[in-house]
Amino acid sequence: MSDGAAMAAGASEGTSDGQRKLLFWACFSALVATSFCFVTRSMLIGQWGAEFGWDETEKGRILGVGLWPFSISIILFSLVIDKIGYGKAMVFAFLCHILFAAVTIMAPGTSNPYMAFYIGSLLGALAAGTVEAVINPVVATLFPREKVKWLSILHAGWPGGLVLGGLLNIILGPDSNWKVKIGLVFIPTIVYGVFMLGRKFPIHERVAAGVSYRDMLREFGVICAFIVAFLVIKEIGSVFGFEQWLIWTLIIAATLAYGAATGFAPGRFLFVILVLIMMPLATTELGTDTWVTDLMGPEMKKLSIDAGWILVYTSFIMMVLRFVAGSIVHRLSPLGLLSIAAALAMLGLLFLSSAVGATILIAATIYGVGKTFFWPAMLGVVAEQFPKGGAMTLNGVSGIGMLAVGTVGAVFLGYIQDSSVNNKLQTERPALHAQVASEKNWVFGKYEAVDPTKVEGLSSSEDKESVHTLSDAGKKEALRAVAIFPAFMLVSYLLLMVYFKSRGGYKPVLLETGGQT
Repeated sequence: MSDGAAMAAGASEGTSDGQRKLLFWACFSALVATSFCFVTRSMLIGQWGAEFGWDETEKGRILGVGLWPFSISIILFSLVIDKIGYGKAMVFAFLCHILFAAVTIMAPGTSNPYMAFYIGSLLGALAAGTVEAVINPVVATLFPREKVKWLSILHAGWPGGLVLGGLLNIILGPDSNWKVKIGLVFIPTIVYGVFMLGRKFPIHERVAAGVSYRDMLREFGVICAFIVAFLVIKEIGSVFGFEQWLIWTLIIAATLAYGAATGFAPGRFLFVILVLIMMPLATTELGTDTWVTDLMGPEMKKLSIDAGWILVYTSFIMMVLRFVAGSIVHRLSPLGLLSIAAALAMLGLLFLSSAVGATILIAATIYGVGKTFFWPAMLGVVAEQFPKGGAMTLNGVSGIGMLAVGTVGAVFLGYIQDSSVNNKLQTERPALHAQVASEKNWVFGKYEAVDPTKVEGLSSSEDKESVHTLSDAGKKEALRAVAIFPAFMLVSYLLLMVYFKSRGGYKPVLLETGGQT
């Protein structure tokens, strides 16, 4: 893998179309491999939980660590990506993807399997974040006048990997060895590794325009730096048992260090707003995708259909629609598109939480169409409004979104299920509750949950069935609860449309580079 200055941001039109497209598809294939890892892990979480006796929140923590370290790598690499080069970053991503599969396969044979699974998922998340740290600014630079369109097509690679990985997992069946399924990750990883060989990467448009490194950091701002520090250090502190005083000391120190480097610039107000919206957006899309196979399992089992088909089906919808994003964006502004998407996602989730039988397909279709444009359209808005922020703002908004869903969102969905089962069991069957409940910890402190190991140890089959019935109901409540996130997003996008209209309408900001504006 090599870096080169042959394709500067402002001179991307001067590069041969073949070179640009070849690099684009190399980036696309890396994203396919990333989502292949994501869906494989998501579809195996139920099997791992049953095999190793994890409760829902513990499963959520494993799913979460597959997301939040993404933000560490994407943000850290965004700070230095223009100096170390995109090629070296892709080498790091490739190695982390290989290690993710290897460590996960070997996890059961270690002294602490749960921690081994945790570390394996962490490595996969670091790979994912590094891939995104490279491909988003590269594609935005290659196509400076059509950012939303090409970022949408690029991110068709995400559902493409979900479809590919999901189909292979379903074809192999629930009774096949899960290590074989994890081993499949090596295939798309090697493909993108070979595809990246010899590629020459562009100079980012910020660098080509002469925007200073400090000005890039000022666009991101100290407010967003605090959000990153809070989410990262709280999660790391929870994992390693840090005292609260130490956690807050590290948060404040990290924020002050960033502030000192930027003159304590708060960051662009509009960017801060977009960051806050990105948190529920990421939970709506990735948090739900992470859990949907497990959440819909009981209902799909009644139909004798693998619950993985829900994720594969909605991902196929996303893939197709993102490939035709260009014509849609021309008819709607990015914010108009995001408003419609939020409304559909909200309705789809509410419908999915109560759907039975054939109506599940209708609900999944509505949800799938809704979530399609969330991620690429938000990246497009950031890239178009904050080009001076370079890789930091473009990747930072993705990083914070992943942080939110990884530290809170995915775990929150597990917590909703645990709380629902625990509360109903405590109310309806207090004696049974006393036998199976345990106190545990998560990012916001202690919680009480039903322990699966204790449930399996019950002598009465009737008692076991009572707990399982309540557990199935809890899964539905999780889908219903997450619908509040796209509802918040819808209101936010409508207000942003009013804001831009008051300023003459939504218009992309173009940097002057190489004599072009």
